[in-house]
Amino acid sequence: MSEVIRIVLADDHEIVRTGLKLLLETEEDIEVVAEASDGEEAFLTIEKEQPDAVIMDIRMPNGNGIETTSKIKRSYPKVKVLMLTMHDDEEYITKSIDCGADGYLLKDTGKGEFLKAIHAVCKGHKYFSGDVSNILVTRYLSSIREEPRSQVTEEKKVDYNLTKRERQILSLISRGVSNKAIADDLSKSIRTVETHRFNIMKKLDVNNIVELLHKIDQEPELKEFLQ
Repeated sequence: MSEVIRIVLADDHEIVRTGLKLLLETEEDIEVVAEASDGEEAFLTIEKEQPDAVIMDIRMPNGNGIETTSKIKRSYPKVKVLMLTMHDDEEYITKSIDCGADGYLLKDTGKGEFLKAIHAVCKGHKYFSGDVSNILVTRYLSSIREEPRSQVTEEKKVDYNLTKRERQILSLISRGVSNKAIADDLSKSIRTVETHRFNIMKKLDVNNIVELLHKIDQEPELKEFLQ
C-alpha cells in the first residue's frame, strides 16, 4: 500500500459519491482517484487505477456490489473492499463477507468510524461496525444452536428471494402497520423502511401497496411464508 491511500468510490448515487469525496478530501493521507456509478464501471475503474481500496455500495446496476466484490477479489486480491450501504440485513452482510469484503459499514456511520474503517482495512484488518458485528454474533450463536432441518421440509419451502429484514417488514405491512410504526419498532429511519418496501414490491412484481396487499391475500404460499 502506498503512503497515500488511493480510493475508488462505487455508488450509483452521484450525490453520495460527491459527499464522500468532499469528506475524504479533507484527509491528507487519502486520495479519491476515481468514481464509478455501477458494478461494471467499478471493476473497469479498479483495473485501470489499481487503487488501494474501493468504497462499495451494494445495490447498483450492471453488477451489484456483492458480485463486483467477488470479481475484484478474484482478479485483484490486494485491493481492499469496504462495503458502505444502508442495508443491515444478515444476508447482505454474510454474502459480502463470503465474497471477500474486508469491511462492512452502514451509511449512517459517523465520519470518525468511516475513516477508522478505511485505515483498518488498508492495514490488512477486517472492520465491521457495531451493529453489523452484533448481527454476525447473533447469526453465529443461532447456527450452533439450530437443529438440523429435514431435507423434505427444505425442498418444500417457498423462496420469494426476500431478505430476513424484508420478510419482517412485509409481515408488518400485511398487518397494516404504518411506515413510522415499523421504523420505530425496528429502530430504523422511515427512509430506510421505505427503501425496503420499494425493494419488496420490486421482488414481488407489484407497483403499489394495494397490489402488494392483494398479492398477499391471494397467495396462500406467501401468507404462510410470512408466518
